[in-house]
Amino acid sequence: QLHVAESGGGLVQFGGSLRLSCEASGFFLNNYGIGWFRQAPGKEREVVSCIGVGDGAKDYVDSLKGRFIISRDNAKNKVYLQMNSLKPEDTGAYYCAVDQTANQGVCHMADVYYDYWGQGTEVAVSS
Repeated sequence: QLHVAESGGGLVQFGGSLRLSCEASGFFLNNYGIGWFRQAPGKEREVVSCIGVGDGAKDYVDSLKGRFIISRDNAKNKVYLQMNSLKPEDTGAYYCAVDQTANQGVCHMADVYYDYWGQGTEVAVSS
């Protein structure tokens, strides 16, 4: 199994920023597509962003384009989700997950492609 863990969540005020990290245990994240998902209280999980193998394709849900940025730090074996101009509706649990089918040119914006998930990190945005 491939284990990933998220960190970096917390409480932030409206308009603030957070950077979430996704870290791997025992394998190189660079070799896989990685997705970020979130689940707000009482709502279904939704995709946020994905990144292809290497520093390849990146995609975002339309509503978050321009505020959230996904990136890799291969030296640290991490994938980041930089979240800016946060709003109360961004509150929720954020998860990273591993996609074994992605390649450099493609990443997948649907959870069916993801096999291994972290436990999540909580983000709370106050108004």
